[in-house]
Parts: sequence; C-alpha cells; structure tokens
Amino acid sequence: MARTFGQYGDLLSTEKRGAKIRSGKRQKTIKVFINKSTVPVGTSEQIRKTIEKSASAKFNFSVVSNPEFLREGSAVRDFFKPDRIIIGLEKEDWELKNIMKTIYLPLTKRGVPMMFTDIRSAEVIKYASNAYLATRISFINELANFCEKSGADIKKVANGIGLDKRIGIHYLEAGIGYGGSCLPKDLNALIEIGKARGHDFELLRAVQSVNKRQAPGLVSKLEAQFGKGKLRGKTVAIWGLAFKAETDDLRDAPSLGIIRKLLQLKVKVRVYDPVAIPKAKVLLGNSVIFSNNYYSVLAHADALIICTGWNEFKAPDYAKMRRNMKGNYILDGRNILDPAEAKKMGIKYCGTGRQ
Repeated sequence: MARTFGQYGDLLSTEKRGAKIRSGKRQKTIKVFINKSTVPVGTSEQIRKTIEKSASAKFNFSVVSNPEFLREGSAVRDFFKPDRIIIGLEKEDWELKNIMKTIYLPLTKRGVPMMFTDIRSAEVIKYASNAYLATRISFINELANFCEKSGADIKKVANGIGLDKRIGIHYLEAGIGYGGSCLPKDLNALIEIGKARGHDFELLRAVQSVNKRQAPGLVSKLEAQFGKGKLRGKTVAIWGLAFKAETDDLRDAPSLGIIRKLLQLKVKVRVYDPVAIPKAKVLLGNSVIFSNNYYSVLAHADALIICTGWNEFKAPDYAKMRRNMKGNYILDGRNILDPAEAKKMGIKYCGTGRQ
C-alpha cells in the first residue's frame, strides 16, 4: 500500500508496523483481517471463529468487511476513483476506525466518501449493489420487448426516464442481457442466501427469468426473418464474444448461448472479437470460423448478430459491410448502430426495442 501511494508512505506507517496503536502510555498491537471478497452474510463471524480456533496463541485481532466495487475492464480506474468506501466493523472501535481511515487517506482526501457500518450490513451492501444493477438491466430489457410490440423506441424511452434525477441513465441500455462473473453469480447467491434464511427474493427471480430469455430472443428473431426451419446451411457472422466490452471474459457471455443455439440449427457461424478469441477457441474449438477483423468475418454472411458493444463496432462503414455480406440482415443485440444510416445502405436493421 505504501508503494502504491508513495507520497503517503509516512501516513501509512501505522499499518506497516502491524497497526501498533498508542493507548495512553501503553502500546498494543492489533491484527486486522480485512475481507475484500463478496461473501454470504455471516461470513465475517465464521472467519473470527476459524481464526480463534486455529490460532496457536491468543492475540488481539479484528475482522473487517471491506467489499470492493471494481468493474471488469476498468478496475484500476475504479480503485483510484471509487464511488464510495464501505467499512464493516464488528463493533464500534475508534482505534480500528483510525487504522482504516489511515489506509484510505489518499482517497478520502480527494473527496471519496467513506461509510462505516456494522459488518453484516457491509456484506449485504455488495450483493445489493449488483442485484440492483441486474434489476435495472432486466427492467429496461423487459420494457424494450414491450416497445417492439407497441411501436415505441426504447432508446428514446430510456433517455426520457433517465432525465429523472431519481433514476438516471446508467444501466438502462437494452440488449441481450447481462453476463460475466459478478451479476449472475451474486444474484443467484443472494436468492439462495435468502432461501436459507426463509426469505423469497421473488423480484430477483423475475430478474433472472427476464435475462435468461433475452439472448435466445435474438435467435427467434433470426428464425422469423428467414422462416422457421430455414436457417440450416445459412451463415451468420458474430461481432463480439466477451460479455461486455473492454474484457475478454466469456463467463456467462450471452454470445455463447446464441452461438450454440445457431450450431444446433445447423447454421455456419463466423466470429470476431478484439480480445476474446483465444479463450473462445478453447470453448468453441473448430465448431466456428474465427476471423481477424470485423469486416472479414462478414464474408458469405447471410446475417450479422452484434453481441458485444465494442467501440470499434459503433461507427462502421455501412457500405463496406453491405459489400462484404452475402445477405443484408443485422441483429443489433447492443443497440449500438444507427438504424437510419444502416437502412440507407439497404440493410435490414433489427435492434432491441427499436423501430
């Protein structure tokens, strides 16, 4: 820590000395176990019991829950510029508070809020944050599906409700749903933890249900375009494999479910992703054709499905796309293209909740 915040080395000397805190004329050493992981409620108490049981000698220690809120693809930025710092303590302890304040002083001096709470509340905060983000995603996707049937445009709807300061625009981007290692895992864990404690997270189960339907819905749209049972032998290009841009993470990536469904329908699949291809080759083997750029992957393609919102996909050469493709149908699973520009070039554009 002292090396990370070099100019604050002296301020962190307390932590480096093993947290020796002066109390009057006497000095005692406090050992601090800081848990950064997302864990079920009550884990910190179990950590204390485990340490007390396994320790060969009695010593003074404290357990702290300090959950991290780092997003894949922007973890370093999130570490240095977090929205908040959550510190869960077993009990009110000014000495322990001072240790934690000292560790995070370089951030709090820049205005990052630090919140002290009881240890169980800190454990719940992490789960609740991810559960709420997943809920917003499923909400906007459910609304997008309604927009398709009612003639509204989800982009305009999202912008309109996002202007409400109580709501905001973040995580209101309709598409093929959430994936990755955090949201699916944490949502499922919170539901199961609730069951164990006699609580049914009915809302979160609905969030899961909406998300599971979203990606397969694109394949259904593809079948509707070409005719049910008539996809066999067609070639579909995929733009993006990672569950989101700026990462190569394929865990619970919606693209994989789409690809596997297409393969079941005997569709020839060609794929491109800026960084995730090495991992995709391990998972998909020779069942698909891998391309080295997002224009060459369109060769012989009857349709294109966009699964990841990489920046390089957002302003393509529509004329070049049209020339490279055999067909002209695009399923925009991330709503990143301009429908009007695509249609000018004779492309049949289909987004999520867009007209």
